[in-house]
Amino acid sequence: MFSHKYRGMKVNIIGAGVSGLTVGCYLQMCGFDTEIFEKQSSAGGLCTSWKRGEYTFDGGLQWLLGSNSGSAFYQLWSELLDMESIEFVSHESRFHTEVKNTVDKYGSPVFKLYTNLTQLEDYLLDIAPEDSKEIRKLITFMRNIQKHELPPNIKKVNSLLTFKEKMGMIKLLPLARLFMKWKNVTTLSFARKLKNPFLKEAFSLLFDGEDLSLLVITVPLSSYDTKSAGYPIGGSLKFSQKFEEKYLKLGGKINFNGSVSKILIENNTTKGLILEDGSKHFSDITISAADWNYTFFEALEGKYTNKTILSLRNQKKLKIYYSVFMVSLGLSRTFESHPHYFRFPLKSAIVSPDGTKYERMEVHIYNYDPTLAPEGKTVVSVSFYTTAGDYWIMLRNADKTSYDVLKNDFANIIINALDEKLGDIKSYIEERDITTPATYHRYTGNHGGSVQGWLPGKNLIASTPVKPDLAGLDNFYFTGHWSQAGGGLPIAIKSGRDVAQMICKKCKVPFTPESHS
Repeated sequence: MFSHKYRGMKVNIIGAGVSGLTVGCYLQMCGFDTEIFEKQSSAGGLCTSWKRGEYTFDGGLQWLLGSNSGSAFYQLWSELLDMESIEFVSHESRFHTEVKNTVDKYGSPVFKLYTNLTQLEDYLLDIAPEDSKEIRKLITFMRNIQKHELPPNIKKVNSLLTFKEKMGMIKLLPLARLFMKWKNVTTLSFARKLKNPFLKEAFSLLFDGEDLSLLVITVPLSSYDTKSAGYPIGGSLKFSQKFEEKYLKLGGKINFNGSVSKILIENNTTKGLILEDGSKHFSDITISAADWNYTFFEALEGKYTNKTILSLRNQKKLKIYYSVFMVSLGLSRTFESHPHYFRFPLKSAIVSPDGTKYERMEVHIYNYDPTLAPEGKTVVSVSFYTTAGDYWIMLRNADKTSYDVLKNDFANIIINALDEKLGDIKSYIEERDITTPATYHRYTGNHGGSVQGWLPGKNLIASTPVKPDLAGLDNFYFTGHWSQAGGGLPIAIKSGRDVAQMICKKCKVPFTPESHS
């Protein structure tokens, strides 16, 4: 057990992404002396943007769960940030998707996933009255979700709940029954229940034919409806910089360009870090907010594994989330007549150099954020998801010249297809940028170039795959978006806060972040 004289107790943190900054903030609030070691020259991790000329290209968040008080996560963001000072945009639709083989009753092939549940219900009933029973069940389910705080007891770690608090969870039985009823419903299984050909095809294409839990759509939509899933104006980097500013203001330290080689261990107790330059940095506690695979099989050298960890590495328990090949364009057009986010079928399928075949294209038009481009111009990005991230990573490492040629050739194919869909865009291109899985891997270290940890698959409410502490190793904690399937910023802040709370409990330190908000 640690000494009760916790003030000045040193904590080393690997990674200055949102989770690393979060756990650092909370521990600084509670009197610990923390220091973050970040491999890159800036903080933010996956929550980042970058400049190309007059344009800012975004590689991170598209919406934030908890953008206002309609979500439990607002409580957590507000402990660290002045949420009222951040301008959020709430879109009328999550996206538009164009189907290939059918049209709606008005002759349109475009399906609109509205974010207002009343508007969505009216729209679905209008185009598919024969499916009214399934439509109403779907909308009712989302409205029932809104009656509960998700996640419940957001400010407490489950393992630290008192007996009384655990008994109080009985009130959540209706919610549990609700989720148990829907947890095995997937996009494809729901589509099979529908009679309307257009609606059936639209739901089967929500994730381009992938069979994922319908909860991946319904849970966010329940938050969109309450304006609790908005996009922060300024984009990912501006948002993550707010965490960096908070952490530094609290007295934390960040070592940039500080790649960690190994975690120092003596007698199954962490003692600090060894950087790639050979320097040693000692601490009482070590936290990794870095990539899961790197943490357990490089920094810890694979010495502290178990069946769960090995099954995760072999992707038998869960698959890693997709990586992305993204083409970002700075264009001297604004595309006011187009939805901000849409998908459409390609006239001819295209095949990526990594072997992935694509029959549809996903386009994001950022004309709703005036900070990303000069007036009268906008940023447009096209994303292709792939499970073959290692192809790009290994190619770049082995043959950078071939890597550059192939990524540029593929980008040109994408731009040609986009040009055909949107009309002449080539003459309006002022900047362009290509991001591959190798880019994500190089910048963040994320295994396989994953952009969001573990893929939730058919069961979104699976148990937490990676525990915050590790049996057999003392004074070590893990946090980040790998902690729960689906990942993302909400998991990053929740897991970081949970770890800080666990450390305070072990050290017999009051955990009172509210006093610093």
